Amino acid sequence: MSTTSVSGTIPNTDRIEDLPEEGATAPSGIDTAELGRILLGRWPEARLEARKRAEDPRFHSQYDMSFDEQRKVTFEQLKLLTEAGPQYLGMPESVGGAMSPGANLSAFEELVLADPSLQIKSGVQWGLFGSAVLNLGTEEHHQKWLPSILDLSMPGAFAMTEIGHGSDVASIGTTATYVPETDEFEIHTPFKAAWKDYLGNAAVHGRAATVFAQLIVNGTNHGVHCLYVPLRDENGKFLPGVGGEDDGRKGGLNGIDNGRLHFDHVRVPRTNLLNRYGDVDENGVYSSPIPSPGRRFFTMIGTLVQGRVSLDGAATIANQAALSIAVRYAEQRRQFTTDSDIREQTLLDYQRHQRRLIPRIAETYAMTFAHQQLLDKFHEVFSGEDDSDGNRQELETLAAAFKPMSTWSALDTLQECREACGGAGFMAKNRFVQLRADLDVYVTFEGDNTILLQLVAKRLLNDYSAEFKNADVGVMARYVADRATEAGFNRSGLRKLTQAFQDTGDSRKSVNALRDPAAQRALLTDRVQTMVGDIADELRAVARKSRTEQADAFNTSQNRLLEAARSHAQLLQWEAFTAGLEKIEDPGTKRVLTWLRDLFGLHLIEQDLAWYLSHGRLSMRRGRALESYVNRLIARLRPYSLELVDAFGLSPELLRAEIGGTVEAERQAEAEDYYRRLRASGDAPVKEPKPAKDPGAQTRGHHA
Repeated sequence: MSTTSVSGTIPNTDRIEDLPEEGATAPSGIDTAELGRILLGRWPEARLEARKRAEDPRFHSQYDMSFDEQRKVTFEQLKLLTEAGPQYLGMPESVGGAMSPGANLSAFEELVLADPSLQIKSGVQWGLFGSAVLNLGTEEHHQKWLPSILDLSMPGAFAMTEIGHGSDVASIGTTATYVPETDEFEIHTPFKAAWKDYLGNAAVHGRAATVFAQLIVNGTNHGVHCLYVPLRDENGKFLPGVGGEDDGRKGGLNGIDNGRLHFDHVRVPRTNLLNRYGDVDENGVYSSPIPSPGRRFFTMIGTLVQGRVSLDGAATIANQAALSIAVRYAEQRRQFTTDSDIREQTLLDYQRHQRRLIPRIAETYAMTFAHQQLLDKFHEVFSGEDDSDGNRQELETLAAAFKPMSTWSALDTLQECREACGGAGFMAKNRFVQLRADLDVYVTFEGDNTILLQLVAKRLLNDYSAEFKNADVGVMARYVADRATEAGFNRSGLRKLTQAFQDTGDSRKSVNALRDPAAQRALLTDRVQTMVGDIADELRAVARKSRTEQADAFNTSQNRLLEAARSHAQLLQWEAFTAGLEKIEDPGTKRVLTWLRDLFGLHLIEQDLAWYLSHGRLSMRRGRALESYVNRLIARLRPYSLELVDAFGLSPELLRAEIGGTVEAERQAEAEDYYRRLRASGDAPVKEPKPAKDPGAQTRGHHA
């Protein structure tokens, strides 16, 4: 399957066999400076400049006010950001831009550290509204509208989503009907389910919108196209035929004025059609460089993929911030005495606390390296370095795979870090709760995560089917025989029996088989290929039956398809992490990061252990060995936890969490000094003695 690997051949990194066992010499530390540079990716200057801006208190989140006030503050912040000029990074030189799409998204993603509301509002203005004009319009549109969009003199909305067709954009109800008598398009929402909803900038600030509608010309529906439509006058009053409502307070991101819009036969000039992929001339004749309506639709939607790419990056940065706070707190906070009556134990010395945080550090590193590959591919496509159809499809698939994984991970990590910090984590000043509330909607922004994974699954099925498109009868017969043999080998228990025989009497053999990178990749790959192969075979069996039967068969397989897509995305993250190891030169850092990569891979296998056991991919002995080895890896990584999060390079001004600083260490030091002085004074109270045992108590209890 062509989408199985981003990076190609897996580089030959440090083998796990070379890693020290307990008691052996371990790396003395990590080169956090080198690692930090690597984690910044291909456009470090853009990220560092964006972080410098994010440290400015004028851009910081404001939660202690009404949502109307918060909206005003966020809009003022957007004006300040406009003056700084990062919005020009991804724009063409013809409008004063730098035409560096990768640098543009790198800077945009970092805004989540300042205020997620500001990040998303800027994304609406320049990443959606502006990008629709840029990527769906032509040079005439660029010169006409982009300057006012970029300098914020024309705030705008991106009107795609409808109440009745959220993720099903192809079925939206809004129409744009060509009127030859006046050479105009008439925009109309014929029923309430066609109202555009959840639109940033729609409730208050937006004065224009890029509106997606079914393009109808001379009675023919040419599918979804985009038009530039004015909404309000300079005083903020709706123009004739345009109406709307305020969505009101939301669960998060209340600095953004989300609202809904509707149109009652609103006329716009024919030239307001953003016509890069479909045009109507002065004679009312439709034309398109892409003859296939389906391919045309996906090409237009694909030009807006940067939203998914940037959300993947922003969620990854949110993970980095949450873990930076939680690990720093866990290194300082002490609770309960273990081996000392005087000094309590730090939270991060408890195995369960390590289990809560360290695997999520591993996952965040995997997400970071995966996002770098995604961002590189995005830049290749939108800078023109490699704008081939195949590369665009690959970009769309990767974005659809990574965005669900990172945004779900952000919610999980923020919640776990919140709980790991106890009551302190629930305080607003320590940011977990509000960050989680703000990022909650990221899982449905720019495509619902479940729908995106279904797109990935369909791509996997298409790639799988393409392998057999031109196969003759003999090839298919051998394939069926091989599948039957493989299934028999696994399901009969022969694979597990072979593993058990190889491992007999030595648990280290079980561990050695799991810690080999090639074995990890084989297990992760096998899960994807087996699941896709099984489903493809089932769907092939109904290929000649009715559409209803085909739809039923697909629906019956939907959950397994989504699991296959999830596993595929995780495999890609593991491969990206493995490729990222090649960038590290310091031997000690590389060794620790190799352990971290192995923890990521083995933890994935551990989470899906039931599948590997039930499908005969692992013996029970190896399954039991897995948990103990994961625990050993976590314990081995524990001394490097703080350095691993320090490498994220997030300053106190970016974290802005009291418990992410030294306040807890100062409290602990104060308490320790108090008890030390109390003991030295001789005035310390003595403990109440335990009651003496009553020798007759046991006898009386027995008779009772």
